[in-house]
Amino acid sequence: MMKDFDQIFQCAVKRKGSESQLLSLLPPIKSSELVCTQTDDRILSIMTQCIFQAGFRWKVVDKKWPEFETVFKQFNPKILEFLSAEDLEKFAKDARIIRNMQKIVTVPKNAQWINEIADEHGSFAQFLYQWPTSNAIELFKLFKNRGARLGGNTGQRVLRLAGIDSFILSTDVLLALSQANIGFNRTRSGSTISMKDMKLIQSTFNIWHKETQLPYTHLSKILAYSTGENIMLSHNDIH
Repeated sequence: MMKDFDQIFQCAVKRKGSESQLLSLLPPIKSSELVCTQTDDRILSIMTQCIFQAGFRWKVVDKKWPEFETVFKQFNPKILEFLSAEDLEKFAKDARIIRNMQKIVTVPKNAQWINEIADEHGSFAQFLYQWPTSNAIELFKLFKNRGARLGGNTGQRVLRLAGIDSFILSTDVLLALSQANIGFNRTRSGSTISMKDMKLIQSTFNIWHKETQLPYTHLSKILAYSTGENIMLSHNDIH
């Protein structure tokens, strides 16, 4: 039988010491105005930061980020879409940033995608805000298929940092979902989650959201805090 979310909440309370301590770890949800008024350059900056943090020490990336902003012209997608091969080679030799060509080449690709979406919807942020949270898995899929290196947790983290109310399928969240008896076996699909399981996970979050009236972001983080290691990772906490 699937666990009632209150059981999961109480597990998280126990692990964090008290209800007030747990609630203090839940971030504020951005208003629609804050989400929608984000400019496309900020979205491209978030995308690129998450891409460079993937598989790397986040603190190193964070420390270098002001230089990234300078090197990549404040992440103006109208400019960066048209970077040449010679431009990319120069970036790959610039000691001010992390010189990983595979990640550097994502900048013009994602700039192009952002510009295409912005032309149709006004801005990329407005497009994201209009997407129904009850079907976030299709947005995850879109990020993977249309974006460059934006699949998995990377794309999900972009949405979180952009202020979109959604869940992140971190290791702790997946473990908690498996332990909640929703019909999802964490080990069944290895490192890849099938679309069948993704739909089951989305449906479960939708049920819990309706029952508790909690934002998807808070549901996700409470799940993570109910199990796993739960090491605090600063403002970029991936839960």
